Amino acid sequence: MTLRSRMKSLLLLPALVAFLLTTQSVASAPVLPNPVLYLTGTEAYQASGKTFIRYKYDVFNKDQYPAEMFAAAPALPPCGANTKSSRTWVDFFDSRGKRLYGFCALGKPADLGMIWFALEEGVVPPSYVYIEMTDRQTNTKYKSNLADTTL
Repeated sequence: MTLRSRMKSLLLLPALVAFLLTTQSVASAPVLPNPVLYLTGTEAYQASGKTFIRYKYDVFNKDQYPAEMFAAAPALPPCGANTKSSRTWVDFFDSRGKRLYGFCALGKPADLGMIWFALEEGVVPPSYVYIEMTDRQTNTKYKSNLADTTL
């Protein structure tokens, strides 16, 4: 081996070690499923003198998400004035990707069983909606299936 070849090998060694360490840590990270969203019902309610229809949903596999994902995360950017919003935020979207509503302070995975969005009475809802759960600590998004807006 020439001196030049040995120098190249020595320079590549740290990069190889870093690659192997990174690959190992990624491989050992738990793989979480995408949420399975389904409609549980609708209800009318009044606010500010108007009537709204609340579309209530549950996440079938909510028990597969660790509680840490919903812990208060004061080190991450706030949600409006809420400086202790959760690590994971949940947003509703119509099937075309228009954001409908969001939750930034769910406290535990079980809270995924009480998520909703609302539309003013008389407004035709989108045929389907989905949610995205954004783990702000790991910058990972979990996108659900398309769920009906009618039972």
